[in-house]
Amino acid sequence: MASQSSGASRFHSPAKELLCGHGERPILRTSSTKDNPGRRFWGCVQDGCDFFRWVDPEPGGAQQEVEIARTRRKITKLKTRLREVETKLWVVAALCIADGWLRVCLLLVEVAAATALFLGWAWMLG
Repeated sequence: MASQSSGASRFHSPAKELLCGHGERPILRTSSTKDNPGRRFWGCVQDGCDFFRWVDPEPGGAQQEVEIARTRRKITKLKTRLREVETKLWVVAALCIADGWLRVCLLLVEVAAATALFLGWAWMLG
């Protein structure tokens, strides 16, 4: 049996096309190095074979660039949506203020009309 100094597990690769240089299917191992602790990789079962492939994409690689681009697009969409919602909020606030002023003006007109009516009656009675 092969040396398993990096904490190999005996799970075989689910991808049948993944083979080392001498035709063996690699096994899933876990790195115990300082630079990649706990990171999983595929390695050959035989000693002396240098087959190696990370299970997850390498940090900082093309996958990370794709994720960064996707996140930037999300941020741009969210900022656009925020501006739309803020604009709608300002419109609603302006309408509420206008409606409030309209109600105050209507109340003043009613008070003025009632006052004029009262003064008219007072003059006639007077």
